[in-house]
Amino acid sequence: MKTISWLVSVGLIASAGRVINFDNGPLGQAPPGWTVAMTNRGLAPRWEIRKDGSAPTQPYVLAQVSNDPTDDRFPLAILDNMSLRDGDVSVRIKPVAGREDQGGGLVWRYRDANNYYLARANALEENVALYKVENGRRIPLAPGVKHDIPANGWSILKVSVRGNRFQVYLDHRRILQGWDSTFAAAGKVGLWTVADSVTYFDDFRVYPK
Repeated sequence: MKTISWLVSVGLIASAGRVINFDNGPLGQAPPGWTVAMTNRGLAPRWEIRKDGSAPTQPYVLAQVSNDPTDDRFPLAILDNMSLRDGDVSVRIKPVAGREDQGGGLVWRYRDANNYYLARANALEENVALYKVENGRRIPLAPGVKHDIPANGWSILKVSVRGNRFQVYLDHRRILQGWDSTFAAAGKVGLWTVADSVTYFDDFRVYPK
C-alpha cells in the first residue's frame, strides 16, 4: 500500500490513467521518460524542468524555453511507453513569452515528429484551434475559436478522443470539435509549442478509454 501511495504522489500512476506533475524530475533537464523532438526546421527545442511559484502542483513545471522565431517550427515533448487511441488528455498550460507566438498544445495519436493530431491554445492570437499535422504540414480540422488565453496565467486544455471525433475543452468548457480518420490507430501523446513560444506545462493527465 505504501508503494502504491508513493507512485500516485509522484505522478506515475493514477486510478484510471496517468497523471504527471513533473515535481520529482531533475531541475534544468528534460524529464525522464520523455522524448524531445521537433517538426520542421529551426534551432533545437529545449525542454526542461523549472521551479515556478505559480505552478498548480508545486513546485515544478515542464517548460519549453528555446525561442527561435521560425514560424513553422514545432518543438515536441512526447511521453514514452504509453499509447492511446481513444480517451481524454489534458494539461495545464501557461504562455510565458514570445514575440511571434505564445502557444502550446496537446498531441495525440503521434506516429512521428511529422504526423500527429494537435489541439493548441495561443495567447497572442487569442484562440484555440484543432489540427492534424501530416508530413510536417499543419492542416486545420475545424475553424479556430476566439477565446482569451491569459499570458503568464494558467489555463486547462483538454481533448476528448473517440474514434474520428475530437472535442476540445478550455477550462472545462467544450469550445470546438472536429473529425478526421487519417491517423486511426493508437499513438503516443505529448506536448507541443510553436516558433518562439516559451510555455510552461503542469498536471499532464492521460485517461485511455
